[in-house]
Amino acid sequence: MVEQWCIRVPAQRGEAVRRELIEKRTLDLSLKVRREGSTLLLPVTEQPVNAERCNFEPHPGRQALPRHELVGGIAIMQDRDPAGAINILASRPSLHSVLCASSEVFGEYRTREFEVLAGIPTTRTDVVEYGHRFTIDLSTAYFSARLSSERQRILERMGDNEIVLDMFAGVGPFAITLAARAALVVASDINPQAISLMLVNLAYNRTNNVLPFLADAHHLPAIIPWQFDRIV
Repeated sequence: MVEQWCIRVPAQRGEAVRRELIEKRTLDLSLKVRREGSTLLLPVTEQPVNAERCNFEPHPGRQALPRHELVGGIAIMQDRDPAGAINILASRPSLHSVLCASSEVFGEYRTREFEVLAGIPTTRTDVVEYGHRFTIDLSTAYFSARLSSERQRILERMGDNEIVLDMFAGVGPFAITLAARAALVVASDINPQAISLMLVNLAYNRTNNVLPFLADAHHLPAIIPWQFDRIV
């Protein structure tokens, strides 16, 4: 089984949507479409609005790719397989690099080291998530695409004009997402590289009600004067 982004559509619209995705070159043709009751799960190579992550069987008659996770234009392999990395890179026009983690998450910045197995030698990419664009660097600041649905869940639970504290904000995905309904989001992180990328992402998304804070979360009670309606 291969984990991939997918969209869920009513079965009666499945063929029409499938053809649209093929025309846009975003349908993952290496994986089989899944059926769940009256809906179809269509695997896609990019994360559109309302996407979710599901497991798929490799498509019969097509080359099965090694297990990997997609983060923007980067594929992260679970095992070091240079030949498989070349196949992954060739299978998806949207990819520019294939990496393999060469360390576990470590240090106070919660980062990992990566080896580039194929493509452009970079750990930096852009991720599009529910209409937002985030520039990330996997080797300098923590980011998880798996939390995209959690960000939406919290946004849906928010009231209007809340004052929000994001204590471990990273490059800003929670802060920028929640800013759509908040009066103010204070976004704190101890990692200066994360704050630098957050500033880029605030400009990309034209978000002007997020206040970035370079600080250790332990010190926030002493330096921030506000009371908050919600803390992430």
